[in-house]
Amino acid sequence: MPIRILPSELVDQIAAGEVIERPASVVKELIENSLDALARRIEVDVEQGGAGLIRVRDDGCGIEAASLPVALQRHATSKIASLEDLAAISTLGFRGEALPSIGSVARLRLVSHPAEAPHAAEILLEGAAMGEVRPAAHPRGTTIEVRDLFFNVPARRKFLRSAPTELGHIARLLERLALARPEVSFRLRSGERVLLDAPAAEDGARVAQVLGRAFIEHALAVNHAAGPVRLEGWIALPTVARAQPDQQYWFVNGRPVRDKLLMSAARLGYRDVLYHGRHPAYVLHLTLDPALVDVNAHPAKLEVRFRDSRQIHEFVLRVLERALAATQPRSEAVPAARIAPLLGAASPHPSSVESGRFDFAGEAGHPARSPWALAAAVREPEPLPEAHAEAARPLGEALAQLHGIYILAQTPEGLILVDMHAAHERVLYEQLKSARDAATAVSQQLLEPLVVELKPYELDALLAERAAWERAGFELDALGPARLALRRVPPLLAGGEIVKIVQSVAEALGREAPGHHLEAAADRFLGTLACRTAIHARRRLTLPEMDALLRQMERTERSNQCNHGRPTWTRLTLRELDQLFLRGR
Repeated sequence: MPIRILPSELVDQIAAGEVIERPASVVKELIENSLDALARRIEVDVEQGGAGLIRVRDDGCGIEAASLPVALQRHATSKIASLEDLAAISTLGFRGEALPSIGSVARLRLVSHPAEAPHAAEILLEGAAMGEVRPAAHPRGTTIEVRDLFFNVPARRKFLRSAPTELGHIARLLERLALARPEVSFRLRSGERVLLDAPAAEDGARVAQVLGRAFIEHALAVNHAAGPVRLEGWIALPTVARAQPDQQYWFVNGRPVRDKLLMSAARLGYRDVLYHGRHPAYVLHLTLDPALVDVNAHPAKLEVRFRDSRQIHEFVLRVLERALAATQPRSEAVPAARIAPLLGAASPHPSSVESGRFDFAGEAGHPARSPWALAAAVREPEPLPEAHAEAARPLGEALAQLHGIYILAQTPEGLILVDMHAAHERVLYEQLKSARDAATAVSQQLLEPLVVELKPYELDALLAERAAWERAGFELDALGPARLALRRVPPLLAGGEIVKIVQSVAEALGREAPGHHLEAAADRFLGTLACRTAIHARRRLTLPEMDALLRQMERTERSNQCNHGRPTWTRLTLRELDQLFLRGR
């Protein structure tokens, strides 16, 4: 077959195959145009899951009549004019491909009324046939109707799913766009049903509209800037992690994206507090100079490339890590584990929207700081004054121990329940990490070496992690294929059942499955050591010992959950107790 120039109709359909995958793709392109036109109200109507009809109406700036035919031509856009513009894109659309691609595989009607025009005008595009511009009646703004999607490409139409499935894709798309632009009102209708009605709102209120009030009540607000980069939004508490990664929303300069680098940074930010197999939930906005990010990486504009991806990854990781480090017992905080739902109705409590806000001051204006020293700009939180720390005892005073598992404590508000093993595990884990990160690991010389009997494969696994053991304060040597000598141990273990602890840790490391929730080998070792060292069930504690553990929890970062991500404490208020016993009725 000789080389030939393809017909323009075929070129348009090939381009449409890259941009228009399903009805939700059409909705995305049209809404992005509306947002670029500064719309403040966007209404979407669909029929047959979008295959029959998609109608998007906005109150944006509109398109003048003379520009309507140009708008339907390939690579026609008002958003860029030069290579310099392409290197610093601030709009959602810029390729000039959406409308002609849609019109090549559907019947498209475009009607628009700019504010300065005396009346509206409309134009039709069906396949390759473009109609004439003619007057029309329409309020200020633009409406685009797309009917019979893929009517002229039967093979593509066969690949569409059922109407409910396609409608679900559209609904989830509208949710993402609504989260991206809380200042814009969105409405989605399918026939007579209203699937989404989100009036313009503040950021937190919009998140509650889309994801529910419970998300906000169990989330921390994050707001941090460093140099040209800012990260803000909401991250769910680790104890409400989800079985699926279905509530993970990333926005870069207002653009919804599915970026592997950002999702990886968020996952690592949760690594010390998340239960294995669970997924964090978040709504996060990353804002940076458009020149530092390339949005022209994919026809659907869902992927981006950062000029310095390593710095961005480290910045996001550290911001989330520091915010989650403050998940400690507080009098006004939502407990790590919730009892109220078990009672049939949750009692009111102070919203964590205010009490859980972490607004670390950025240092963008500091003349001596490099604007790309992002990770270093995430500062450690200031310690509480000693007097205040002594007075604030959100976990109260210990009363008793229940079945050798739980600590019962009393506060002015009611009753506190603490899982003593999970709590002690977190305390030990954070202490071990601090000792490891110190310039010189603290260790205690043993008068006589302790000999530990191991299985050969356990000894091999232990020696593979030898550097981690030494950083934690151990000095050890292999005495043979199945014997280990301990010469120094961390002070935390001194006087304990050291041999049994080391055997237990070696056994756990020897059978550790890949994909552990603590991905760094050193953290995995310390987490296992803390788990095996922590007090276990049936261990009797005195009241002073219980109180000491409660005070340690209050001073320990991330102590709302153990290093496996399980909750460590909960609160039962006096009001909830009164409900149980029908007091006051």
